Amino acid sequence: MQVETFLVASGRPERSPGASVNVPVELTSTYAADGAVNYARSGNPTWNAFEEALGGLEGGRALVHASGMGAISAALSLVPAGGTVVAPDTTYNGTADLLSAHEAAGGTVVRVHATDTAGFVAALESADLLWLESPTNPLMDVTELDVVLARSRELGVTSVVDNTLSTPLLCRPLTLGADVVVHSVTKYLSGHSDVVLGATVVGDTERGRELGERLRRHRTLHGAIAGPMEVYLALRGLRTLSVRFERASASAAELARRLGGHPSVARVRYPGAGAILSIDVAGDLDAAERVCAAARLWLHSTSLGGVESQIERRRRHPSESQQVPVSLLRLSVGIEHVDDLWADLDRALGSV
Repeated sequence: MQVETFLVASGRPERSPGASVNVPVELTSTYAADGAVNYARSGNPTWNAFEEALGGLEGGRALVHASGMGAISAALSLVPAGGTVVAPDTTYNGTADLLSAHEAAGGTVVRVHATDTAGFVAALESADLLWLESPTNPLMDVTELDVVLARSRELGVTSVVDNTLSTPLLCRPLTLGADVVVHSVTKYLSGHSDVVLGATVVGDTERGRELGERLRRHRTLHGAIAGPMEVYLALRGLRTLSVRFERASASAAELARRLGGHPSVARVRYPGAGAILSIDVAGDLDAAERVCAAARLWLHSTSLGGVESQIERRRRHPSESQQVPVSLLRLSVGIEHVDDLWADLDRALGSV
């Protein structure tokens, strides 16, 4: 089955005369005794439908979490106390904050530039967990996932890949050797800026099932569970992922081409695929802020992956890496017409 078809067909109830086309929202906290689920903190049929769809899309078994950070926290709980994590030197700033907390608690974090394959391979010799992004957020650096993940597997190092920006349409890390995949479902998977959710996915292997049970136990004991209405909306959004992502990616590639010759842009950071790019504005942070303030169609906001195009200066957040230029703007390209997006962006860049 092609992925476009799978997105529409997966996570559905069994077909029978008069049956609902969609799995309903199950609004209950309590279940009668002796069933498959005994309390709603450990399971919900609405979750199951979304997990079936996302797990199939990634080629594994999925768990839905209350937020992207809930999924990241669960994945990082796989590191033993005082253990060593190898990670890119710039990551999503929420991940960076959790890695700093791991260090403060006595753990070790070895940071390697995302494109330094040899550096990752060397650092893995003493690692307990490998953390990667595909690509990095917001610098858009690309790691050789196949090489680094292969070495991680040879050494028995647990590996996690945050696949939020690429989505399973561009990258399926489990097929490259990753143990765990993380998603902020808030972003492209749900795609409409109306839910906050996360997910983890593990392989359908003995090792994957063992890790999946640890992640499930963390979710249940820490209470970072998703609301069934949010999960229902995420599954509805997942149905259109392919058409949304195809449109947004085509526009992003065209905008990257046009921005490459713009006099107000010092650098374009685009990995060649996907719907996210970053630009370094020619000038200081005030120049970059003026661009954000001047935009009218582009939404000045801190998220990404919605149907609306979004723009943000990432260093406005105190927790953002100091390696991110102060004038860097992250652009999340939506599904509007590319010429309208360009006209608004070109006009806003003219304010520099």
